[in-house]
Amino acid sequence: MHLLKLESVSRDFDVSRPWLNRVIEREPRRLLRAVDRVSFEVTKGETLALVGESGCGKSTVARLIVGLHAPSEGRLEFHGRSMQMIFQDPYASLNPRWRVRKIIAEPMMFVKTEKTIDELLIQVGLSPDDAERYPHEFSGGQRQRISIARALAGEPDLLICDEPTSALDVSVQAQILNLMAELQERLGLTYVFISHNLAVVSLVADRVGVMYLGRVVELAGSAALFARPRHPYTRMLLDAVPDLEMSGKSRTPVAGEVPNPLAPPSGCAFHPRCPHANERCRREVPAFINGVACHAVEEGRI
Repeated sequence: MHLLKLESVSRDFDVSRPWLNRVIEREPRRLLRAVDRVSFEVTKGETLALVGESGCGKSTVARLIVGLHAPSEGRLEFHGRSMQMIFQDPYASLNPRWRVRKIIAEPMMFVKTEKTIDELLIQVGLSPDDAERYPHEFSGGQRQRISIARALAGEPDLLICDEPTSALDVSVQAQILNLMAELQERLGLTYVFISHNLAVVSLVADRVGVMYLGRVVELAGSAALFARPRHPYTRMLLDAVPDLEMSGKSRTPVAGEVPNPLAPPSGCAFHPRCPHANERCRREVPAFINGVACHAVEEGRI
């Protein structure tokens, strides 16, 4: 049974000018659709990664799941006890005026737990003595360990990880990812992992959802997606990854730019950047069929 389910979830943001300006200049309200009819399920114990360029809506999906935003349309189902979130910038997500002990203890006010603060610190590779220090006294990697300890204090079934390693050095990223994998195995955690780093995603994810301009355009098992990407956008993202193995395979940078979400293209939103686009792509929004939303794939052109 799924732990989390999203059904046609959308989120609009009002980006209109002030009311008086709109009245005087006779402008309509302007709505930005950051997430557009996103649907997926997450089963207990797995890691689902959401990837895409900046502005694709993946972080908004994370905030919708934990309730920081309410969906404009659609519904979310959660069948666990609780969920917590790990944010991208550990320093911004920790109260600089609180000692670590108080930071970690806060979720314990709302959840009955037998864990102690010292146990949680040891669990994430820190010392019980660190409980009396302030966030600014730690390195970036240590601060992210504190954020993970705070999340675990609420005894969650589901952790929403919004680019938890992107603000860290590469060597520290590996340490945090290893810690998260160890905790998942030991505690039976489920992750929704938000990232734009495909190298990281290939290491941690069981399944991968690729997002473009608010929509999921491809959803597949990690091994299958990296071996045989189907959507042209997924192929473009993977072609842009540096060839560290020096295989001689050509690498193509991602062409074009993400369109203005206030004025998205007609039909398939990716068609202005897609080498396989035809008139149907410009006119008709592709349905999500067998894990991919692409007319060219449906018609067997690629």
